[in-house]
Order: sequence, then structure tokens, then C-alpha cells
Amino acid sequence: MHFTKTTEQASHYQHLEKMSVQDLLQNINNEDKSVPLAVEKALPQIEILVHEIVAKLNLGGRLFYIGAGTSGRLGIVDASECPPTFGVPFDLVIGIIAGGDAAIRKAVENAEDNPNQAWIDLNAYTLTTNDVVIGIAASGTTPYVIGGLEACNALGISTGCITCNAGSPLALTANFPIEVVVGPEFVTGSSRMKAGTAQKLVLNMLSTATMIQLGKVKGNKMVDMQLSNAKLVDRGTKMIMDETNVDYQTAEHLLLTQGSVRKAVNFYHNKKNT
Repeated sequence: MHFTKTTEQASHYQHLEKMSVQDLLQNINNEDKSVPLAVEKALPQIEILVHEIVAKLNLGGRLFYIGAGTSGRLGIVDASECPPTFGVPFDLVIGIIAGGDAAIRKAVENAEDNPNQAWIDLNAYTLTTNDVVIGIAASGTTPYVIGGLEACNALGISTGCITCNAGSPLALTANFPIEVVVGPEFVTGSSRMKAGTAQKLVLNMLSTATMIQLGKVKGNKMVDMQLSNAKLVDRGTKMIMDETNVDYQTAEHLLLTQGSVRKAVNFYHNKKNT
């Protein structure tokens, strides 16, 4: 199968080294503006995958992201933010990168080239058909990611993908593909730029929409967030003040004794009504 990798096509800009800093920044920004429009075109695909994730997590399943390089790192970032933001267990959304955790900071040579390694990595988690595995690869050709999804498909495990080329092998492999075609990068082939931004936007949508559907947000607030620093305790205290009309000190005491905004507000209203 032949398809065109627009992520690898030549930049629309020439002689970057001769540009002023102002021109460099303006041109990068101009390219970046096109990314949300490309994501918008993929909204129907994103919606279908969110419905699948919500259905599986409601059955007790988990969400896995697999990727190499920038794509793998972005998956890990999204997964790692779910527990503090939404108060879910750390093993509900899991990011896996080719080459293991060492690859988060430093590129691991040839890590993405083994089509069997992703399944080996996933197998440590004893997957079931209630789980969802999303492969992230801007190119849509990464063997690590494609091989992982193929293994999942063979066992009836739901698969999705986020890629930035149309008609890629990865999109054809995934049950629920998301294709965000952002075109050539400002620096030719540097898919950490527009492609990476597109993947981050999609990951934000997938996890946030899923968690809202699972009841982890009330109104517009993160009522289940972890109280892991002073900023979050202050934010939570003010949320409780808004919901209960108590003073700051009382709200903070409620928060720290009950452990979350949701529990504090529920405790307050139950006590008030008894």
C-alpha cells in the first residue's frame, strides 16, 4: 500500500536560517493556527472513540496509550494528569512508551522498530476485552504501535489511534481511527511541532470528555481532584465556598477533613439537612 506522508513533505518555508527571530515566530504561529481547524475535521472520529472508551471504562476496563518518541511522551503526559485532575486511580489511564520509561527523557535507539515489543509491554498489565488501547503515531507507520494494535485486534480488544497522515497503515489497523491531517511541518519532518500539538489537543478531548461522561466533573469544576499542593487546596476551598456559602476557613477545614470537594460539599449538605 502506498500513501503520501504529508508530515514528511517539504516545509512551505525556505531558508529558515536567514529569517529574523520575529519572522520565525510569526511563521511558526501561522502554521500552528491551522492545527485546531484540522482537529475540527476529525471531531466525528473523536466522538466515536470517546463513546467506546466510556462504554468500556463503565465495564471496569482501562485506557492505554502506546507510542514512540514525542507521541509516546504525549500519551504519558495525558495519562499522568488524569489522577490529579479527576481523582481516578493511577492505573485507569496508562501511558506506555517504546523503550520504557528511560525513553521519556532520552531517545532509545530503534525502540520503535520492533512490531512485537508493544504487546510485550502491554502484556504486563493482563489486558481484557474491557480495555481500550490507543496507538499514537504522527506518521501512522511506527511498527511498535501498529504491531501493538494488531495483537489487540486479534484478541478482540478495542483499538483506536491518533495519526496525522490520511490513509496510513495505523489508521487502517485501528478499530476507531482518528486522522488529523496538519500538513508539512515548519521544519521539514519535525512532527513534534504541528503533529504533536494536534495529538495533544485530541488527547485533551479524549480524556476530558471521557471523565466528564464518567461523572468526574460537576458543573464545570474538578470536584474529585487530588489535593496535592497548596494551589489545589486553595482552588478546592473556593469551590466549596461557592457551593455552600461558608467562609474560607470553614471550607478549607471541610476540604481537608473530607478529602475532596465532592465529599466536602456532600458532607455539608447532609449535615445541614439532618
